[in-house]
Amino acid sequence: MTFPLLLTNDDGINSLGLQELASSLNERGHPVVILAPLTEQSAVGMKLTLRDDMAFQEHADIADKIRVNESAPLRVFSLDGSPCDCVIVAIDGGLRAWAPGIEPWMCISGINRGPNLSVDVLHSGTVSAARESALYGLPSLSVSLATYSHEDYSDSIGATLDVIEGLSRLVTKKPENLLRPQGSKKIPPVGSDPDSIRSWFLQGNLFLNLNVPEAWEGAFQTVPLGARWYHNATDMLQKDAMGVAFEVGAARIVDEDLEMTDCNAVIIGKAALTPLASWPQNHPLGVPQSVMDASNKMGEDGMPEWF
Repeated sequence: MTFPLLLTNDDGINSLGLQELASSLNERGHPVVILAPLTEQSAVGMKLTLRDDMAFQEHADIADKIRVNESAPLRVFSLDGSPCDCVIVAIDGGLRAWAPGIEPWMCISGINRGPNLSVDVLHSGTVSAARESALYGLPSLSVSLATYSHEDYSDSIGATLDVIEGLSRLVTKKPENLLRPQGSKKIPPVGSDPDSIRSWFLQGNLFLNLNVPEAWEGAFQTVPLGARWYHNATDMLQKDAMGVAFEVGAARIVDEDLEMTDCNAVIIGKAALTPLASWPQNHPLGVPQSVMDASNKMGEDGMPEWF
């Protein structure tokens, strides 16, 4: 089953990962609308642009370049803002005027170049865009190619399409609480059964984060976050006699080898699929720990059992 999708990212509108994924989804017949940052916005987290006008632009040339299926709607837009700005504009009215024929049932953020594992999910613009979408009640998935060694997105696209195919059994209609008109009054049932977990996902209180390894063997693992440590994360540069400058990065990144976590899954060549809570745990819509634990139960195919 195909359904309409909103695509965004943090690598910007010209990202190969974004465009190639959109083309593949269009080929399969999904109506697709893209609203992505005009420029790269990596590691901006949930940054919002509050005091500046943001230029909005349609890119018919990109749409023409990536369109494969003429019968499936495809529109491409950029916003001179952050990934979360893009999601808010897309969901809260901006695209209703420009692309009224495409009402997304789900958001995909990516495909990002580089991993978004462990603590990365707190800084990543890619993951933050998926989270922002979920906060507005739109089911969401963030996707990353967990390496910088190449830009071949074919495996990542294949893995994403497999996940979308699994979700197509759940995402069968427009979200019921889009824009949260019922606020926190609409709370899914608390339980460890698949129907309960599906409700938490479909209402946007739970979303998914996918990391595809450098060389993918075709298998998945449904896993919680692992432990990743950034050592020597700052570099002090002497600018001139008047002062210094700092760069933030990491001289060394260490992923603890903890079995059945997202870091370990990627290390052993499997695509890591991680359910994440959209809200803080002590929010009225925070996902109970029992539901989070159950959401990580893995089926025989490596994907979440609740699929």
